[in-house]
Amino acid sequence: MPDLIAQGPQEHQRWRRALPEAAGGREILLGRVNSDWNVPWDAMISRRHARIKVHLESQIEIFQNESARNPVFYRGRQSPHFKLTVGEHFVIGETTFTVVNRPGASEFTSNQNVTQRAYDHTALRRRHFRDASSRIEVLSRLPDLITSSETDEELLVRMTNVLLQSTPSATAVAIVALDEPATLHDNRPASASPNSDAEQDISHRSSVEILHYDSRTLENDSAQVSARLARSAIENRESMLQIWSLQDASQSGFTTNEGVDWAFCVPLRSEACRGWAIYVAGQSEVGFTTDARFDSYDPAAITSDALQDDLKFAELVGSMAANLRQSRRLERRQASMRQFFAPLVMDALANRDSAEVLRPREANLSVMFCDLRGFTQRSEQHADKLLELLNQVSESLGVMTRAILDSGGVIGDFHGDAAMGFWGWPIAQSDTDNAIRAAHAAVQIRRLLSPAQAPDTPLSHGIGIATGNAVAGQIGTVDQVKVTAFGPVVNLASRLEGLAKQFGVQTIIDEATAAAITTTRSSVDVAGMAAASSNPPAPLSTLVTRRLALVRPAGFTQAVTIFELNDAEESLSAPDLATYQNGLQAFIEGDWTQAREAFAGLADRDRPSQKLIQRMERSRRVPPPGWQGVLDLGKS
Repeated sequence: MPDLIAQGPQEHQRWRRALPEAAGGREILLGRVNSDWNVPWDAMISRRHARIKVHLESQIEIFQNESARNPVFYRGRQSPHFKLTVGEHFVIGETTFTVVNRPGASEFTSNQNVTQRAYDHTALRRRHFRDASSRIEVLSRLPDLITSSETDEELLVRMTNVLLQSTPSATAVAIVALDEPATLHDNRPASASPNSDAEQDISHRSSVEILHYDSRTLENDSAQVSARLARSAIENRESMLQIWSLQDASQSGFTTNEGVDWAFCVPLRSEACRGWAIYVAGQSEVGFTTDARFDSYDPAAITSDALQDDLKFAELVGSMAANLRQSRRLERRQASMRQFFAPLVMDALANRDSAEVLRPREANLSVMFCDLRGFTQRSEQHADKLLELLNQVSESLGVMTRAILDSGGVIGDFHGDAAMGFWGWPIAQSDTDNAIRAAHAAVQIRRLLSPAQAPDTPLSHGIGIATGNAVAGQIGTVDQVKVTAFGPVVNLASRLEGLAKQFGVQTIIDEATAAAITTTRSSVDVAGMAAASSNPPAPLSTLVTRRLALVRPAGFTQAVTIFELNDAEESLSAPDLATYQNGLQAFIEGDWTQAREAFAGLADRDRPSQKLIQRMERSRRVPPPGWQGVLDLGKS
């Protein structure tokens, strides 16, 4: 796989990045700022100067943007469009861009004498730097340098740059990873000879992937990474250093190229970087007689003294980078969870193990289904305004989700133009609290989606709420949270939402939810909901419930009593509600003459009364044989 190296006039003005695979078709925008790959040190490079496209057989195509002020030079000539291959370069301003092959991870073995030592990371951290002033200066800049990298790719580039510049004798730095990090497959001690027989059989070992690589030279024969050294360090979770003699360096299998006589590998000890390591290879000064760091050409002395500062520095860089990636991982997890959980729930989860908290378990829930009405019909009628209609649906779903979260609920799922939410998990609450919070969410949705509040969103809606036992929990991975609930109460809430359309009302609730509202007026933390919402819930006294009917929803064997939930401002008057209840009781008991008289006085302003009158008319105003007061209702 080819890399592109950018090298400016100063040694530190450089980066090396992996070019994308040709099969992916991705193009790279090269520029000074706001591009895919930025070259911030060169003022002669435009903000967006050129595009890079990779073809098969490592052929690279360069397109200069028309807006770029300065030319691109290839083979000494201005070339706005050209192709080049590995080993060639082009120039923009004072920066040279060279295409090179990325070295691989070698499994080569040899019988050369190699000195190896393992280091415990806690012991390394206790060690003082021999040249503390220069190291501290670099370390002081590390937090800003690493934390300002917005992507993993940029993080790896900056890590390798820092290590290469801060390790004078290093010729190459790589960030490597095992595809299946595991413990050692044999019981060989970490300090044993790397040339033991057990090391000769590598067929069962995890492969080593090079996540990023950089070197001081532009040659294509840069040092290969020793897969054996990387694997040993990662699986043992110890920093490993290997040194071999100069006369054997070109034949050694640990870092296979001329001019390299040592290599070390530092594992990153973080779940966010599981199986990752920093790999550094380099060349000691000739004979080790002129370099103050080395007293003599004694491998044991070199192992114990000369490279320990570099090892310790790599440990610190790796630790900082791993902590940053772990922090970002947690931030992404928190951000994804905020899509589903209310702020008060997020606060409660802040100091707890999310895997345990989100584990599926039984809980008492209040479940809501909220569906938009007329979307299919409108999309057929207004095929030329589908984007406008989609925006209306998105705005309406946003109202639903905000109402659920504002009242302390969890966003369970989306089903086309419908949203599902529930209360009572992952933070357990009483059935009463769950039901009242769900009721407040329903009223808020109704208020915000009313024609007066949302004249540009003319879609009506229906809501169903049921309270009872269910299983709730996370499906999928921790990084991509999807939570939902299962059980009869969930199915009932879905059916009630459909019945709202049949009865011509906006919200239908089950008996358990209605009981919580009518029997308790102060058990929920209304103030807490008000603080979390820009639309504070109405006082409980304004919530009105009305028993609508005794029904058997589609797919249910038992009859359930259903109730309408309304706001006092839009509800029938108290005398009308009493009239409806008298008519309903007569309807259930089979006295349809009395029932019809009661409903007839309300039919001009009440859709449920019309519904029951129509039911009696279909039976010629006479209850069918075996009548038990139950309406058998299919799906709407």
